Amino acid sequence: MNFLAHIYLSGDNDLIKIGNFMADGIHGKHFDNFPIDIQKGIILHRAIDTFTDAHPVFRQSTKRLHANYHHYSGIIVDMFYDHFLAKNWNNYSDETLEDYTEGFYQSLRDNYDFLNEKTQKTLPYLTKQNWLMSYQTVEGIEIILEKMDNRMKRNSIMRYSVAELRTYYSEFEAEFTAFFEEVTTFAQQKLQLL
Repeated sequence: MNFLAHIYLSGDNDLIKIGNFMADGIHGKHFDNFPIDIQKGIILHRAIDTFTDAHPVFRQSTKRLHANYHHYSGIIVDMFYDHFLAKNWNNYSDETLEDYTEGFYQSLRDNYDFLNEKTQKTLPYLTKQNWLMSYQTVEGIEIILEKMDNRMKRNSIMRYSVAELRTYYSEFEAEFTAFFEEVTTFAQQKLQLL
């Protein structure tokens, strides 16, 4: 799962959302300097990633990409799934995606001192380019994948995977829908244990 899904799966607590959002930039087990709810978000993020990587539906999606994109397939499917969440947002929330994303951006600003350095550096780009809203369109996903390509040490060619997204659009969307119901239940149960 990518940013939008991780935030959504965090429930209503802003600090858990923030921890889940910035978890990829926090390595190892040494994150006890963060507030407890941010720690919970980091733990939740890692649990969601483990659940996702092992899930047969997610693996079915990645298999479609593996020949061309190898170990980047999981990253690409994360992005595709965020696209389907954004596109079908009204099926998952009573709040508009625009209001939801702006509320999240504001919570990042309000809690700036709790953010790790990577997230602090990312925040201006995230908000100015409105990454979370851009996930709604295939063109937006293509732009984000291109930016990700440019940040990779080796040329990952992830941007070209949009061709597969267009070709197998209905298959990817059906897989997302089936998977997202299960990961939502998993995240809700995990949150209750944290």
